[in-house]
Amino acid sequence: MIAPEKLSRWQSALPFWISYLLVPLVWLAALKGGWWLLAVPLATWWTFAILDQATGPNLENADPDTGEEALGWYILLTRLWVPVQFITLYGLIWYATRADHLSTGERIALFFGVGVITGTIGINYSHELMHQKDRFERWLGDILLAMVLYSHFRSEHLLVHHRYVGTPRDPVTARYNEGFHRFYPRVLVQCLRSAFRAEREMLARRDRRWSDPSNPFWRYWTLQSVMILLAGLLGGWAGVGLFLVQAGVAVWQLELVNYVEHYGLTRKYLGEGKYEHVKPRHSWNSAQKASNWLLINLQRHSDHHYKPDRRFPLLQNHTEADAPQLPYGYPVMTVAALIPPLWRRVMNPRVRAWRRQYYPEIADWKPYNKALNPAPR
Repeated sequence: MIAPEKLSRWQSALPFWISYLLVPLVWLAALKGGWWLLAVPLATWWTFAILDQATGPNLENADPDTGEEALGWYILLTRLWVPVQFITLYGLIWYATRADHLSTGERIALFFGVGVITGTIGINYSHELMHQKDRFERWLGDILLAMVLYSHFRSEHLLVHHRYVGTPRDPVTARYNEGFHRFYPRVLVQCLRSAFRAEREMLARRDRRWSDPSNPFWRYWTLQSVMILLAGLLGGWAGVGLFLVQAGVAVWQLELVNYVEHYGLTRKYLGEGKYEHVKPRHSWNSAQKASNWLLINLQRHSDHHYKPDRRFPLLQNHTEADAPQLPYGYPVMTVAALIPPLWRRVMNPRVRAWRRQYYPEIADWKPYNKALNPAPR
């Protein structure tokens, strides 16, 4: 158990600040062009896969009762990223649209790399911020999501995913045998609908219409419009196009992770539209040290669903006795997800083993495979 006094030291938080190294790297790619444009995708996907093998797993847990006064460096990490990403994104839009040494293809490749950063780091940090009680932090999370045009993720994640994970009512829970290329277009549509419906139903319970000013979708749409407008002011139509490229890549990165996190894992159906409570067994986990530095312990996903507002340095590692484990960290598993035959070969046996371990009493999994028995709407 890591003691609170050790967590309070800046040295303990330093490895998690590794994400900030991607900022000078993407600027170097913009200045150099050419093969340098591969630097960011290679760093986030392949470098951290190699580092995972070199550093091994991290099985240590911090004291979950540690007070926030000991977490200053960790909290600053996620808060500071917001202005850093904003300056990087819009600074690169201004620069790239005026850089004569970059061809159109190179500009698109550059902003593919920017999208890897705004998706892998930016959306992940927004996820941490949106779960906090501090209103300022939730606003920072909204700003990050607006930069990738995915503001409704906050409503969908907090009101739908955490409540219905592992059931047919959660669009983000990937079904058994559902390939990512079928999963992705499905969630793009269903998540937007479910998020809007969740907010509309909350307003209806207070006898208000969806058009009420308190609907957060008005804030979402306003922030997103400002972000697009700013891209246009700095880079014209080319700037808007590059902004849309990075936003598309960022959302794709997010949904790749969502696909991996709960693939094939379902909560037991109890009848009459009811499911068992969420347990650690309903999320895939990875203890890989380096990728958890990059992703601020996102791979300790079971504990996140157990304590959603628990800050990332306090998330607990769950062993195989309590939660299913991925064979590799997210950098490797998200690449595997892009190749459905490989993914099924690696993960389907693990899903079947998970079923035997936790639900030996269920003989017929066909209803779960086909996502039947949905809770009534």
